[in-house]
Amino acid sequence: MMSAKLWAPALTACALATSIALVGCSKDPKEAEQAAAAQKMPPTEVGVIVAQPQSVEQSVELSGRTSAYQISEVRPQTSGVILKRLFTEGSFVHEGQPLYEVDSSINRANLESAKASLVRQQANLNALQIKANRYRQLVGINAVSKQEYDDLVAQIKLAEADIAASNAAVKNAQIDLGYSTVRSPISGQSGRSSVTAGALVTANQANALVTIQQLDPIYVDISQSSAELLRLRQQLSQGSIDRSNNTKVRLKLEDGSFYAVEGNLAFSDASVNPETGSIMLRAVFSNPNHLLLPGMFANAQIVQGVIPNAYLIPQAAITRTPTGQAMAMLVNAKGQVEARPITTTGAQGQNWIVTQGLQTGDKVIVDGIAKVKPEQPVVAKPYQAKPDATQAPAAAKEGASATQPAQQQKATSNT
Repeated sequence: MMSAKLWAPALTACALATSIALVGCSKDPKEAEQAAAAQKMPPTEVGVIVAQPQSVEQSVELSGRTSAYQISEVRPQTSGVILKRLFTEGSFVHEGQPLYEVDSSINRANLESAKASLVRQQANLNALQIKANRYRQLVGINAVSKQEYDDLVAQIKLAEADIAASNAAVKNAQIDLGYSTVRSPISGQSGRSSVTAGALVTANQANALVTIQQLDPIYVDISQSSAELLRLRQQLSQGSIDRSNNTKVRLKLEDGSFYAVEGNLAFSDASVNPETGSIMLRAVFSNPNHLLLPGMFANAQIVQGVIPNAYLIPQAAITRTPTGQAMAMLVNAKGQVEARPITTTGAQGQNWIVTQGLQTGDKVIVDGIAKVKPEQPVVAKPYQAKPDATQAPAAAKEGASATQPAQQQKATSNT
């Protein structure tokens, strides 16, 4: 009995030690299995693109409205009653084409009166010249005083001045008579006529008879913020962009389509609008079919300059830190992920324009960027862009419609 009591504490201690050893042995193999499993997992596959420098056009999309190339508000230059309208409203009219006929009876009478006055002045001058010839002979023999002869010469000069004034009056009357036919000052599209036959009009009245607009070419007036202009000029001064070809403008219409003809930047305002904080740009577009009409809203894509040695990287490959720093994930020479800060200066389509942080040949991760972290080993494969979501359903629908007749034919043969 005494020996059993003496061995009991020793057996208890051995059992406790054995259980601790068993627990330790059961934990270490689990961790080892997890570590082994982690080592046996293949590296994550990522889709990469190889960075290649290129010259990239930096463009900006700005809103604007179309306006006519030339606008002429036609007003009468003489007073009278409108006899008839000589054009069709909304039609194309040519420069110099008659538009309205104004009653010319008064202007014609004024012209005849001016001509009659001219004839009278010419007759008076002829009489004075004949008398002067006679006096010239009589002065030589002292039959007429020198004073009388000098007075006659002065009268001749006054008569010549009266004739010049009469000639001017005749020309003015002819011009006024010509104003009786109101003509188009420019070639363009006519609008709605504000008067009809029988209306009384006055010279230089406030209300226009009709408005003529030249639509080919056509202007697009664009607003650009002063901050954007300042940034562009700073880049130009630093030499980071080349502005040797900055006149191309593309136009995006209200329905989302692009206008087929490229325009040219023709004008840039020299001052900033204090109310809007923007400046006005004006582009010129050819408009032979009159597709563009004044007052239409459009977005203009303006090429502001060319950035040399830039990289186009898909937007899915670029992330940003909480501070706004743009970051790209690369696969380095060791096959591991490397995070690198970069600098972007805008976007072109679905790509960021990267100017700093990348080098030629860098492998930028595009696909699988959410599954990796720095220093993680990966397998790099060429990135293949996925089809647009709008095209995938259409392709699936076409495939379904193609397989449906085959399935129907098979079912028929089985029956």
